[in-house]
Parts: sequence; structure tokens; C-alpha cells
Amino acid sequence: MYAIAINGSPRKGGNTELLLKEVLSELHDAGWETELVKVGGTAIRGCIACDKCFENKDYECAVKKDKFNDIFSKMLKADAMILGSPTYFAAVSADLKALIERAGYVAYANNHAFSGKIGAAVVAVRRGGATHVYDTINHMFQMSRMILPGSTYWNMGYGLNKGEVIEDKEGLANMRHIGKCIDWLGKSIKPNIANFPKG
Repeated sequence: MYAIAINGSPRKGGNTELLLKEVLSELHDAGWETELVKVGGTAIRGCIACDKCFENKDYECAVKKDKFNDIFSKMLKADAMILGSPTYFAAVSADLKALIERAGYVAYANNHAFSGKIGAAVVAVRRGGATHVYDTINHMFQMSRMILPGSTYWNMGYGLNKGEVIEDKEGLANMRHIGKCIDWLGKSIKPNIANFPKG
């Protein structure tokens, strides 16, 4: 099974990346193929509402001047996707928001291509606003007919400066737990995914 974690932070080695790596570590140890992809800082643009994805139905966005289609192809392959973002003015990063807009729409245009996949949101925050970030990511998952596993708390870790999230022991424990939940859920539903309702 394959899990992709998508980092919406432009900061290399920052708190969002560290949290995502905790989740992926659990999945890797459980036998999953894992990959961490960076979208933050890539200058990915938002949806331009051209509706070409509905015309072409080729599992791609018509805008091909950025990294979107490369990342989207990995999302299509994934059994589970973990989207992570720092908290910027109580919202997701602009790059992750652009990915969410386009990925959700292109998947919808192509027979709800994310149906039955597992989705988990991960948030790095200094102090406040994390639940809005968490909700924004989960809204795309829910509208895409995906399955969201629960955990011991919302999947967020606290820290401002690079690496500070490592001091948030509860947050790190939650990341490991959500990894375990994704593993259990993935192995439970994989044999039946062909029967997931599409219509």
C-alpha cells in the first residue's frame, strides 16, 4: 500500500515536515510504501475555473506550467494521503490551498477519482487557528468521498521556530497514532475498495 504526505509549508525541515514524517514513519514500519512531497514554496497556482478537466477527463489539470499534475498523479496512486500545513493567519498555506482547489476539482471531474481513499489532515501551529486549517483540509476529503480516520485528538502539533514541534510530546504521539489508524483502516478496506459506491 502507498501513502503520500504533502507538505504545504515552504520551510525546509520545518514543523509541518517533522509532523508528517512522524505519521509516515508509522506507516513505513507497518510495511507501506511512503513518500513525502513538498508543495509549499513551489508557486503552484489556484484553479482558474476553465472547466477543461470536465471536457478532457484525462485525470490532469489543463494548467501545466507548475508541479500540480506531477503531484496529482501521486495522489491518484495513493491509498492514503496526508495533507499538512502550517497555520498562516488561521488558514492553510496558499500553496496547499491551491492544490486542494485543483485536486478536488480534477478528481470530481474524473468520476470522483478520490472515492474510497483515506485522507488525514496534519497541522503545525504556534498557538491558535489550527482547527480552521484542519477543517479546510478535511472539507476537500469529505467532498471527495474519502474516508477520514480518527485519532486521540486533532492532528496538530505546537511550535513556532524550526524544530520546536519536537517538544510537543502529545502532538507527536497523536501523529504516531494517526499513522496506526491509517494502517489499520487501509488494510481493512483494501480488499473491498472495488465495491466502494461511485454513483
